[in-house]
Amino acid sequence: MTITNKSIKGVCHLNPIAAATAFALASLSITPALAEAVEAKKESKIEAITVTATKRSQVIYEVPIAMSAFSGDELASQGISDITDVGKFVPNLNITGFSAGHNSSANPFIRGIGLQDHLITTDPGVSVYVDGVYLGRQVGQNWNLANIERIEVLRGPQGTLYGRNSIGGAINIITKQPDQDAVTKVSAEVGTRGRLKGSIFTNQAVNDDLAFNFNLGFNRRGGLGEFTNLPNAEFDVGENQEFHGRFSLKYNASDDLRVVFTADANDGEGGTRPYTTLIDEMPNGRLYQNGLRNSDVAADPYDNATGTIETSTVSNNANGLSLTLDYDINEELGTKFIFSKRSSEYKAGLDDDGAVVGLDHYPERGTADQTSVELQFTGYLGNVDFVTGLYWFNEEGSNRQSASEASFDGGPTKLELDQETTSRAVFVNVGYDATDDLRLSGGVRYTEDEKSASTNVFDPIGTIYSNKEWDDVSWEVASNYTFENGLNWYATVQTGYQSGQYPARPYFLINQFFGAGGFDNPEAPAIVRANNAFIASENISAINYETGFKGQLTNDFSMSVAFFNTEYDDLPYQVSVVTDAGFDTNNLVVEQTSRGIEFESTYLITDNFTLHSSLGFMDVDVEEQNGVKPVAPLTPELTASISPSYEFELNNSALVTTRLDISYRDSMYGEPSSDVRRMTQIDSRTTVNFDISYAPLNADWTVSLYGRNVFDERYDDARLNTGDYILLIKSNDASEFGVRYNATF
Repeated sequence: MTITNKSIKGVCHLNPIAAATAFALASLSITPALAEAVEAKKESKIEAITVTATKRSQVIYEVPIAMSAFSGDELASQGISDITDVGKFVPNLNITGFSAGHNSSANPFIRGIGLQDHLITTDPGVSVYVDGVYLGRQVGQNWNLANIERIEVLRGPQGTLYGRNSIGGAINIITKQPDQDAVTKVSAEVGTRGRLKGSIFTNQAVNDDLAFNFNLGFNRRGGLGEFTNLPNAEFDVGENQEFHGRFSLKYNASDDLRVVFTADANDGEGGTRPYTTLIDEMPNGRLYQNGLRNSDVAADPYDNATGTIETSTVSNNANGLSLTLDYDINEELGTKFIFSKRSSEYKAGLDDDGAVVGLDHYPERGTADQTSVELQFTGYLGNVDFVTGLYWFNEEGSNRQSASEASFDGGPTKLELDQETTSRAVFVNVGYDATDDLRLSGGVRYTEDEKSASTNVFDPIGTIYSNKEWDDVSWEVASNYTFENGLNWYATVQTGYQSGQYPARPYFLINQFFGAGGFDNPEAPAIVRANNAFIASENISAINYETGFKGQLTNDFSMSVAFFNTEYDDLPYQVSVVTDAGFDTNNLVVEQTSRGIEFESTYLITDNFTLHSSLGFMDVDVEEQNGVKPVAPLTPELTASISPSYEFELNNSALVTTRLDISYRDSMYGEPSSDVRRMTQIDSRTTVNFDISYAPLNADWTVSLYGRNVFDERYDDARLNTGDYILLIKSNDASEFGVRYNATF
């Protein structure tokens, strides 16, 4: 689809960490007008780009939202191998991975909103898309950043164009589409801590209309500790390995119709993530009263003293198919159709007592299957452009803890949790170029959600079923103005929506059973079910007021700054406590206000020396409840990064590129409770990476020396105060040094 009568006010480039590329949900062809604008900007030392953040082509500074963009090539040059590392360099973004001890999950938090749990009844507050396909679950997915064209991070509610689970923001992962270039790339990496990584990518054209690409990869990393009481454990603590692959086929059926088919899969396994349990700090807790002490858990928190083999291993695998059709009706109108089916499953679990005794251990399994369909209709009519569409999503998933494997207080415990979610939406977004310098835009989205859930935590009660429906209208209005010097001012009001959530571990139902008479009352199960205690929270709503400036102030300096205030209603925090009946996770519904500032810049100090930086500050206020003031979990007040890079030529004309990446995350709380002894407070951390690459003149290969977390900063991913003990989930991040080789043919 081409763009006509479209004002091109300048093509600029913004990237806080590395050279930025297009911010897009769906790739669109660069038009002749845009190409001319790029040509006109060649005198700039900062690369020119266009973006499609609003599902149509725009200059990046004309998009009235705060965002960051990373190209796949730059991610590779930095040695970034997973999405968790990306989270170290975006303001007010924190990515953790602690789900049930799994070492391959990724839980992003943007501006104080994220996912505290992983069970099927919890929904993320930050949506993740791969090539326009929403990932409903964030455990068991393929997070290896191979065959990546770019990654984009949108901050703030994105309810109009991105839908129901984007009240905190959205992350788009866009892979490389097949084209006519014949290219093959291989890479290999060997390093400390048993790092062994290899991948191959090839893109080939069969004929003028048919092309394909695929990549295959393997990634292994050794552990950080041992299972001291399990000599036959298959993996060490924190060890992981994964095979992954992706195949994409593109067919130009005509000049107007393009078809892309994609299939991907991954298969991973390893040892549980490092964690430890603090018992002495809770002398009134059940573990302490049963005679356990801190001396009973492993002395080194990166070792594990469990005696339960079922909680020593984790596994994950996922696979998916997608079909995308792009059709140009004419030069001004076009349509896009995206169909996808995905499946994922995992095995994980924790031994919460951390000792050899079989007191509290919870091995679990989970599955999720999803189908999604999206139809878009896009147009450019004079000074007006629009995108409208229909969306349908269905997910079925389950979680299981078998009573034959799981134990609570030394006795069997079970969890059966199932949920089916169906979501339907219709949306429209319109932009109007009022003048060459002023653009106005707005949009609206109507969403209907239905969830059918069931749970069984106690056989005498049996399975309890529940069903609920929600609907909501999300909207946004925005304007942006370009000044003579190219600086762009924007202001936007956005809303977001998320359907309510069922409790993740409803062991409180057992207490209700005994309160109704228990085994002495044959009607107790019916009474518990009649109480309708297994119910979902109300739908969550968000409204964001934001203004900012973006621009390339000189040929050497580009920047963006954003000021925001976001208000959330009926936001559920997942709170886990140990009750007499079991490890209970329920929803604490709060009102939250997040306000702050974000800054990103790229400064070309010389032709060879570049400095990238980012800074985020956020103040989060949560309404007091029953005399207790909760806090936003896993949300640092201050985030910052600085990344200088320098390149120079040797006497033989070989190019050497050096880069240093320093990331800072302020202290935060691991759960919604800020107890007076700060038992759940996570300390601040600073991590440092370096990369030194050598590329001979006219050669097709590069060799690099790398260091990740070079000062071996050990930090916590989460802390939970269960009332009985403190659970410390340690990061699987540790220092690593090695050599990376890349070749292109």
